[in-house]
This record gives sequence, structure tokens and C-alpha cells, in this order.
Amino acid sequence: MTLSQIRHMLSLRITPPFARMAEKARLAPNMLTVTGFVVSLGAAAAIAQGGLLVGGFLVLLGSSFDLIDGALARAQNRATRFGAFLDSTLDRLSEAAILFGIVWFSFYQADNVGVFLAFAVLAISTLVSYLRARGEGLGFDCEVGIFTRPGRVIAISIGLLVSQVNFFLALAGVLSLITAGQRFIYLKHKLGKERHE
Repeated sequence: MTLSQIRHMLSLRITPPFARMAEKARLAPNMLTVTGFVVSLGAAAAIAQGGLLVGGFLVLLGSSFDLIDGALARAQNRATRFGAFLDSTLDRLSEAAILFGIVWFSFYQADNVGVFLAFAVLAISTLVSYLRARGEGLGFDCEVGIFTRPGRVIAISIGLLVSQVNFFLALAGVLSLITAGQRFIYLKHKLGKERHE
């Protein structure tokens, strides 16, 4: 079972009560999506200034909005393609902002390894997301892989909370690279089968 599947299973169990609370408060799903993005920007700013512990908590808080917005959209029967598009776009921007916060912090700590690892994770995570988008554009469900965005968020959060950022960035980078390989092989197999049909 992948982290993405575990996240989906947990979200089905945990998020409905929070979605009901958000519904009673008359919150819109897109409002939660944007709020999560703003919290992530706050996390990036905190990290850049050396507040790793605060940044770690804010990363987790921002990602929790990402769990609730979809559940709220389903509960309100307001799930739209634009909502999904906005959610995935702000997810990418949130992750990039957090990693740039780490780059900024590492640069001013003269930690060249940290700068390299943060840029590497950003590049690899972009590749992982691109492969999924390209696969879906070709008509294939491409949620395969052992380490998707939820895994990266958790790894980065733990690294910030325990002040072991480089170790967890390296871990996220390696596992994300494996995931990119899995997606590439999956799509190659699917397209190969299509050619022989």
C-alpha cells in the first residue's frame, strides 16, 4: 500500500467531521484551498527566517486544509473541475514555496548541501507531478508510485520538526526519484501495450 493510498484511506475516516464543521461555518471548498496555500506561504517565510519548528507545524497545518477541501466539496456537492485544477495548482506552488524557504535558510547558513537537496527535491517532485499529468492527458490513471506528494510533505515536516532537514530531503529525493521511475515504466508499459493491440 502506497502513502497516497494510506492518505486516501485516512482522509475518508478523519476528514468528514471537519468537513461538516466547515460546512456549518459556511466555508467554501476553494476558500479552504486558498487558506491552505496562504498558511504554506507563512511556513515558507518562517523556515527562511530560521523558524524550523514553527515552519514544520505550519506545513502540516497547511496540508490539513488540502485534506478537508475535497471532503467539503463532496459534502456540499460542489466538486468542480476548476476546484480540482485550483487545488493541484496551489499544491505545486505551496511545495515550491516551502522548498524555496529551505533554500533561503540553507543559503544563509552556508549549507550548500541543503541548497542542492532542496532544489533537487523540487525538480524531482515536478517530474513526478508532470508524469502523472502527462499520463492522465494520454488517458491513463497514473497514481502509481511509492512516494507521492503526501509522503514529501510528511518527510519535509518531520525534517523541520526534528531539525534534520537535509536527511529527510535526501530521503524524499531518493524515494521521489524511484516514484518517477515507477510512473515512467508504468506509462511505457501502457503505451507499449496500446501499440501492440
